[in-house]
Amino acid sequence: MEIIVGKTAGFCYGVKRAVDGAKEELKQNETLYGLGEIVHNQEVVKELENLGMQFIENIEDANGKTIIRAHGIPKQMYEQARKKQIELIDYTCPKVLKIHQIAEEYANKGYYIFLLGNKKHPEIIGTLSYCGENKFIIEKEDDTIKALEALEKSGIKNVLVISQTTYSLEKFYIIEEFIKNEIPRNIKVVIKNTICQATEIRQKETEEMAKKVDCMIVIGGKNSSNTKKLYEIAIQYCKIVLLIENETELALHNIKANNKVGIMAGASTPRESIEKVIEKLKKVSS
Repeated sequence: MEIIVGKTAGFCYGVKRAVDGAKEELKQNETLYGLGEIVHNQEVVKELENLGMQFIENIEDANGKTIIRAHGIPKQMYEQARKKQIELIDYTCPKVLKIHQIAEEYANKGYYIFLLGNKKHPEIIGTLSYCGENKFIIEKEDDTIKALEALEKSGIKNVLVISQTTYSLEKFYIIEEFIKNEIPRNIKVVIKNTICQATEIRQKETEEMAKKVDCMIVIGGKNSSNTKKLYEIAIQYCKIVLLIENETELALHNIKANNKVGIMAGASTPRESIEKVIEKLKKVSS
């Protein structure tokens, strides 16, 4: 069996920074809170809980030093923490913070903002708070028509298009082209591809790998947005694609000893999870 592991598989910079930072803080603090799950990976969350970290969904539940995860938080939560005198350790990914700055800048200029992404994702919830009153979330291609209708009703003549850092690159290009073709000529459009470069590279590598292997294994949390997108890409080019959270979910009967197997992992997947999958695969060919 030939096993090919993606060069971009596993923790991205923002996630690694947040997880490593949390572990360092736990060495010095008996009580440490995490505002939302630090990453969309239960193994990482459980490890940090075992070290003493308490995960909360509301800043009002914090009674001590609190970590902001890589996804970021809504603008108003900073003020809530200040009023409650909660010390925040901000591990929001720098790329997410940049999107917040862009959204706020253009909202202050009176632009209508189209935000591409999953409306339930914490990154989108946070970014939305910087977009002002005139905004529309585009989750899928079909939502673009509704977004353009909302823009027309608003009477606003300037629109900004930005996206979640882990949005599908393919969908972004499709929506970008649709907007350029359908938007009235008297409306100024500013389109900024705010998809993280690491996400772009990971998605492209997944596509190339899926074309060359007999079986593709995508490792990541079940609620991880970027992991799901890798799976969606892989199934377009490979007949057998397995989406798993860890090695215990790996069904070996789907894999033969002479298969060429590709492994890709989401941005919230620790290296240990990847290594355990590789170890289990090697048993098939031994």
